[in-house]
Amino acid sequence: MLSKEPVFRIQADLGEITEVGPTPYGGRRVIEILGGRVSGARLSGRILSGGADWQIIRSDGVADIQARYVIETDAGARVLVRSDGLRHGPPGVLEKIAAGAKVDPSLYYFRAALRFEAAAKELDWLNRAIFLAVGARERLSVRLDVYELL
Repeated sequence: MLSKEPVFRIQADLGEITEVGPTPYGGRRVIEILGGRVSGARLSGRILSGGADWQIIRSDGVADIQARYVIETDAGARVLVRSDGLRHGPPGVLEKIAAGAKVDPSLYYFRAALRFEAAAKELDWLNRAIFLAVGARERLSVRLDVYELL
């Protein structure tokens, strides 16, 4: 069962796509995470620069996304984030997203499983749960509504 409401929202600011090219696993690309915000009743803070989305564009058009980055809470604690997700949809919708157009997130599938690693005792709840996110891709950002798996 999921929490009824998101426990927090992540708004990650992204750099431009760095295309690596076709590999035996699929089309590889990397997108730098430049910063962003985390907001919610149980967790708020900022995303530190230096993280990235590592993506494989599969032969069926699905983006297999692995993101790694660090959140710094408003209190100064740091949290490691590991996010594994999938994004896909109708070709026309994905073309609009790639062109930077604003697209209704209900028109495509973007979901991720998140795990956190925190040293601060007050954030130990993050270490003890798995979280699921519903995502939206915008031109230079990603928005994730994060739910706790209860």
